[in-house]
Amino acid sequence: MSQIEGRNPVLEALRTNTEINKILVQRNAGGSMHLIFEGAKRQGVVIVETEKATLDKLSEGRPHQGVIAQISVEEYAELDDIIATARASAVPLLVVLDHIEDPHNLGAIIRSALAAGAHGVVIPKRRSAALSPSVAKASAGAASHLPVARVPNLTQCVKELKEEGFWVIGAEAGGKSLYESKFTGPLALVVGSEGEGIGRLLKENCDEIITIPMQGPVNSLNASVAAGVVLFEIVRQRGLTK
Repeated sequence: MSQIEGRNPVLEALRTNTEINKILVQRNAGGSMHLIFEGAKRQGVVIVETEKATLDKLSEGRPHQGVIAQISVEEYAELDDIIATARASAVPLLVVLDHIEDPHNLGAIIRSALAAGAHGVVIPKRRSAALSPSVAKASAGAASHLPVARVPNLTQCVKELKEEGFWVIGAEAGGKSLYESKFTGPLALVVGSEGEGIGRLLKENCDEIITIPMQGPVNSLNASVAAGVVLFEIVRQRGLTK
C-alpha cells in the first residue's frame, strides 16, 4: 500500500481521479478539510476519521496536515510499452532521469512531465529514488497517471530510443542555449542529478546538449526546476494547448 500525505496533494489526487482506496482524516480537523470530504463524496471514496497519533505513525514523522490517502502501490511500466504509447502520439515525449536520488525531485519531475504531455519517465534501477509515498506526495498524484519504467542501463536505453527515432537531448551546462534549439519530432529529455549531472557515457550518447541561460552568480538549478523549464519550452515550441 502506498499513500499520499497532505491536504493539497490529496485534493489534487481527488481532482485527477487517482484510484484511492480510502482517506484517513484526523478527527475534528477543520479548515480546508471540508473540500476533501466533498471531493471524496463525489468520487465515492471512503473516509475514515482517526486520531493524530495514527496519522503520525503512518507518515513516519512527515507532515501530513491531518490527512492521508491510501492508494494502490504503483507498478513500474515496461520500457517497450512506454515507447509504443509515445510513438502512437503526434508529438512523442519521454523523460530520462540519471540518478535523481531525492524522492521530492523525482515526484516534482513526474508532475511537470505529466503536465507537459510526456508519455513516460525512465529511471535507472540503481542510484535512483524509487516510487514511494514520498514520491507520490511530491507528484501530487501524477505518479499514478504517468508510466515510469526502471531499466538496468540508461545508456543502452538511450541507444534504443535513438533506434526508435527519438532525438535525445541532455540538459547540462556548456551546451547550446535552450532557446536556440528546435524541439520538433520525437524527443527524449535527459536530466542528470544536481551534484554530478549527466553521466559521461550517457552524455556522449545524447544527440544534443542544451543549457538553460542564467543571469547573476547562480550557475545551476534544482533538477526538478531545470526539467520543468525545459519541458515547458518544448510545450511552447510545439504550440500544445488543451
